[in-house]
Amino acid sequence: MKIEKTLHSRIKKMDFNNIDFGNQYSDHMFCSEFKNGKWKNSIIKPFGNIMFSPTSLVFHYGQAVFEGMKAYKDQNEEVFLFRPEENFKRINRSAVRLEMPSIPENIFMNGLKQLINIDRDWIPKNYGQSLYIRPFLIATNGVLSANPSKDYMFMIISTPTDTYYKYPLKIKIEEKYSRSAPGGVGFTKAAGNYASSFYPTRLANEKGFDQILWTDSSTHTMIEESGTMNVFFYLKNKLITPKFNDNILSGITCKSILSLAEKEGFFVERRNVSVSEIIEGLQTGKLKEAFGCGTAAVINYFKTISYKGNDFDLPNLAEKKRISLYFKKRLLDIQHNRSEDPFGWRVPLKRYF
Repeated sequence: MKIEKTLHSRIKKMDFNNIDFGNQYSDHMFCSEFKNGKWKNSIIKPFGNIMFSPTSLVFHYGQAVFEGMKAYKDQNEEVFLFRPEENFKRINRSAVRLEMPSIPENIFMNGLKQLINIDRDWIPKNYGQSLYIRPFLIATNGVLSANPSKDYMFMIISTPTDTYYKYPLKIKIEEKYSRSAPGGVGFTKAAGNYASSFYPTRLANEKGFDQILWTDSSTHTMIEESGTMNVFFYLKNKLITPKFNDNILSGITCKSILSLAEKEGFFVERRNVSVSEIIEGLQTGKLKEAFGCGTAAVINYFKTISYKGNDFDLPNLAEKKRISLYFKKRLLDIQHNRSEDPFGWRVPLKRYF
């Protein structure tokens, strides 16, 4: 792998006490090309613009997939990744579904680890902060016919991040629009999944809601995801989440919460969740808590769920009684090396340079 270090780091301009998600990027990026059926030209180089042909099929037919992952520091400023093998497997599941080449493990892992090692000073030190890492794969060439590209670029960039949502969320159950459909690409991190969600989300924002609680495309009677997050309900003393399927992203944070909950003796159910049972739980008080989870957000609880023009407030629990905040702390303690890691999720990043 070729490495070109920047001559002028921008880190002195970075205010780690005032981090705005996605607005400041670390000094370097990783790139690897797929051409003539082979991966080649892997390089770490200074962060900057890239140039492609206007015929590149990423622009015309949406061949683009990505991942979201994080690096953390502990109190001794040692660096850790969190379950990177899961991101590696998931980006390749996404690539296969969009007829894109799989990324070899050595290219993904070596590029990732060396890039983050070079830019380790960009990882914030405070508890709850992290370096958000964005691996992505895009089609870089082609002709204007509806066929897969032959050329691709795999890249990794990163940005320091603080809490994604700083407040409890007001959620609207979606009754018209859908983010995915059976047999589609909802289980992937395809770029188009997110683009198609922007319009209905803006409509919800204009009515005072922070996010959408997505429902199935056929009947809008079954819960799927919340915005860009998986969703949990603490209903009748059980922790319930919709089971993964073609419509729902297999969230790494979601799977981690499930593993923690099962290990610690919580009653856990992964099953279909209907809108009607959630509304009944809100009306009767049996629904104690609802929250979304994902890499960027970690965990954020809901204060209100709205359906058919009616707002239902969830119980105003003390923080120490919230299941959501309990699991958020459990996850962050593992990620920041403040507690034991019984699952082997934490991957230390040794210094290479």
